[in-house]
Amino acid sequence: MLQWAFGRSFDPSEDIPTLVGKIVLVTGGNAGLGKETILQLARHEPKEIYLAARTRSKAESAIAEIVMAVPKANLTFLELDLSSFTSVKQAAKDFQARSNRLDILINNAGVAALPYSTTKDGFEIQFGTNHMGHALLTHLLLPTLLKTAELPDADVRVINVSSKGHMFAPPTGIFFEQAALEKLEPLGRYGHSKLANILHARELQRRYPSVTAIAVHPGVIITDIYDTYSETSLAMRYLAPVVKAVASYGILPDVYDVPGGAFTQLWAATAPRETVRSGYYWTPVGVKSAGTNFAQDEGLAAQLWEWTLKEIASRDL
Repeated sequence: MLQWAFGRSFDPSEDIPTLVGKIVLVTGGNAGLGKETILQLARHEPKEIYLAARTRSKAESAIAEIVMAVPKANLTFLELDLSSFTSVKQAAKDFQARSNRLDILINNAGVAALPYSTTKDGFEIQFGTNHMGHALLTHLLLPTLLKTAELPDADVRVINVSSKGHMFAPPTGIFFEQAALEKLEPLGRYGHSKLANILHARELQRRYPSVTAIAVHPGVIITDIYDTYSETSLAMRYLAPVVKAVASYGILPDVYDVPGGAFTQLWAATAPRETVRSGYYWTPVGVKSAGTNFAQDEGLAAQLWEWTLKEIASRDL
């Protein structure tokens, strides 16, 4: 089904334009939405796609599968653990050693519904992985993105994969004191991190107008993340099988399988520039959304941006 309820008609094989000459980087590209996104983009002949993931064996397996489907695909593994600033810094260095161009950055990877813990750098694990890791990666790659934006006919984009789950963020918005997040339920901490994804994208575009930066909600997608939900939520343990069944039959407009779930980020990465830039948060497929009141708060977006850069700087990066 290519026409979602209330959404745009979108067919990756027909609607994605040529990507010849472009360099793409997708985080979490070894499985789920990331892998599907790389597969579909590869069919349109970009110069190179970097598949960023933690585990080399899983990444190389994914690359082999994609190349079987698209023999001419030029894919490169980039080792990246978003929960570690050291790993993110090294990944950015490795990328910049290989390429002086970056046209499309899709911050796709994420974790959800994890028990409370902290990253190696002291951030709550979901916020640290979903927001801080991607914010640092984007910050380190920003010189390359801006340099690419200066090229003739450039169309540089940064897509943060957020979620409608940002509505579960705490009623105070962003918790800048990480220890305070421990009192939230896993879903609240997840919503907190997904709210940060939206705020980060809209502030990035405000500060750097030569870059098109947006956040997307891919829909309710049946991926391995539901196994984690089922382990941490009794309700989801019973709901997950129902959601999977609904997805398989396409009954509800906001519940998709993986190929359908990748449509929104594929649309955001390749649809006409001015259309995509007309909003900061999109739902399936190509539907402009304001998000929650916190997602609309420009002051909070600026505050999060400044706080994030301060945290990065404090770790001597």
